[in-house]
Amino acid sequence: MITPEHVEALLGSDAEEPVLVVVLGAAEVVPRSALGTDQYKGALEVASREDLVGRLGPGAPSRNDLEELSARLDSTVAHLGA
Repeated sequence: MITPEHVEALLGSDAEEPVLVVVLGAAEVVPRSALGTDQYKGALEVASREDLVGRLGPGAPSRNDLEELSARLDSTVAHLGA
């Protein structure tokens, strides 16, 4: 469900306060302000860009970093049953 491309999209998003969410079984990067709309009602917030930068540290992440982080996030979401 959550792929390295989702993590990369979150890190590279130009949205204000982007977050990675799962809604209706699909992962998506959206501005935090969208979470209050009907379209994202009930969405599970997985991580914010700020969260990921804190985990990855400064600099551009490697492909391996993206793969490892997406696997951890995907596993967490799967355990939550989203």
